[in-house]
Amino acid sequence: MAMCGICGLVRTAEGAAFSRELVGRMCGTIVHRGPDDEGVYADGRAGLGNRRLSIIDVKGGHQPLSNEDGTIWIAYNGEAYNFAEIRDELRNRGHVFSTRSDTETIVHAYEEWGAPAFIERFRGMFAFALWDKRTETLLLMRDRVGVKPLYYTQLPDRTLVFGSELKTILIHPDVRREVEPAALDFYLTLEYVPAPYAMFKNVFKLPAGHFLTWKDGRIEVKRYWDVEPDPDPRPPASFSAAQDELYALLKESVKLRLVSDVPLGAFLSGGIDSSAVVGLMRELGAEPLRTFSIGFTDPTYNELAHARRIAERFRTEHEELVLEPKALELTEKLVRHLDEPLGDFSIFPTYLVSEMARRRVAVALSGDGGDELFAGYEHYLAQRMARWPGVAAAARAAGAVAGRLPPSKKKKGTWNKIRRFTQAFDQDAGHRHLRWMMFLSDGMKRELYGPAFREAIGGIGALRRRDPFPAHFQAMNGFDDRTGELYLDFKTYLVDDIMVKVDRMSMAVSLEAREPLLDHKLVEFAFRLPGDWKLRGGTTKWIFKKTLERLLPRETLYRKKEGFSIPIKHWLATDLRDLMEETLSEKRIREGGWFAYAPIRRMIDAHAAGRENFSHQLWALLVFEIWRGTCL
Repeated sequence: MAMCGICGLVRTAEGAAFSRELVGRMCGTIVHRGPDDEGVYADGRAGLGNRRLSIIDVKGGHQPLSNEDGTIWIAYNGEAYNFAEIRDELRNRGHVFSTRSDTETIVHAYEEWGAPAFIERFRGMFAFALWDKRTETLLLMRDRVGVKPLYYTQLPDRTLVFGSELKTILIHPDVRREVEPAALDFYLTLEYVPAPYAMFKNVFKLPAGHFLTWKDGRIEVKRYWDVEPDPDPRPPASFSAAQDELYALLKESVKLRLVSDVPLGAFLSGGIDSSAVVGLMRELGAEPLRTFSIGFTDPTYNELAHARRIAERFRTEHEELVLEPKALELTEKLVRHLDEPLGDFSIFPTYLVSEMARRRVAVALSGDGGDELFAGYEHYLAQRMARWPGVAAAARAAGAVAGRLPPSKKKKGTWNKIRRFTQAFDQDAGHRHLRWMMFLSDGMKRELYGPAFREAIGGIGALRRRDPFPAHFQAMNGFDDRTGELYLDFKTYLVDDIMVKVDRMSMAVSLEAREPLLDHKLVEFAFRLPGDWKLRGGTTKWIFKKTLERLLPRETLYRKKEGFSIPIKHWLATDLRDLMEETLSEKRIREGGWFAYAPIRRMIDAHAAGRENFSHQLWALLVFEIWRGTCL
């Protein structure tokens, strides 16, 4: 097993030749993903590169790696947690292994069962490139949930260039650095860029659960996995039986992710998801059990006391760090690691808790995914309310009142919530849910976007008609109302925001993050459960909480959800005011040519005066302008 970075290229017989040195330079951009080893394979048609962070078979897992006769080569990033049992089966079928790594098992499984059937046997997170010299075919494959990233582009001569991060692709001299307007529109609206888009023109993300085949310059992208509506949606035998099965799956998933030849620990926020992971690690005998938490001086954001209680309950070796505004000095560094803009404020605590953990361990388990599987967000409650008769009219009235009040200084004030959730009550269910995930309305875009930008994206409002959302809207209709909403977040926000944040910030410090709640067996089970078992009355994550009553204290399970965020709205008006003014100056905005300056100035002034909370919009613009200045 190895958490790594991969890169490479493959060309047609007529395509421009490349050198091993080029692949080596591509590898050099992702040393942080794999500080322990580097390998390059090149045969004139294909070049594969790998940077390795050694987790299992530390000495014997050098990559790229091949089968016995050197006809199949792989550059692999990830963990296949059940590889040992598959390796035993392959040995019984006559395959010969020279390492203890899961990487070699992937190669022989492909050799035995072919694509994509071979990958259905594995459980884990991965992104890899496999070059089959016999058929001169390249296979790129990304894990089911999209924990690990994979980018690609095809050049005019039909050469395919790929890598774990955008920076690997940009090394190629023929890749142009031009902003993709549709991706920028997505980013400013949602604070992330959904697959298959990337922030550069003609560069794409391979979507989660998909594989790409390249042969003779022709590309084909296909899906091999998705969560599907149950064709025979009979409820489980009983709620009690479902709880037992859920607990068993949770425990099995954590157990699989404890396999390591190097020290491991866990992120601990004090919320339900991370607390459950830590509790199960203790139940499974993890020793030593190290936990890591981030807090704030602002008491409305600080959850260290909750994390501390869980650490004491499960007797962990616990470490804490208090995040101060000066941490935002990291902004330019973290934007470089992101490769493309991401507006999620929590990149900072995620990076700092990863940095703290890396001093003690090489692997950390996280609780990501629980909200998308079991309905943990407040907008699921808002969706339910929106279906009640008369609610839309009442919401409009409440929203009108809330709109005349200044924003609360608290993390989540009552009027802040009302202002946020009354913005979408007049739309249909799918678009209503999407609207609650938006941070830039069509009205704001009309003021902010320059004429050329509006024309390039096909006009204001085109985002809802742009892939991948129409396909997701159609697919979510196959589930019950509640589960359909979970599906939309699972396929977009989870993979293209949360997973991007966790992958880039943990790998920036060479730390492997593992997400047991996103094991695909657990995911499939959760999506088969009735939606009313996830959201019951006003209780979010109902079956998850009831199941975990055997493990966690009621105070942890049923206290109000806070979420993992930082007091950015205060910092932008105080400690970060100078950075914001400099980065979003009239001169820089006019030079960029994407936006009108007047609405930005109005947002800055209103936010600084406390009349409005424009933290999301201003931070997204600030990150884009920093990215534009450092990555273009």
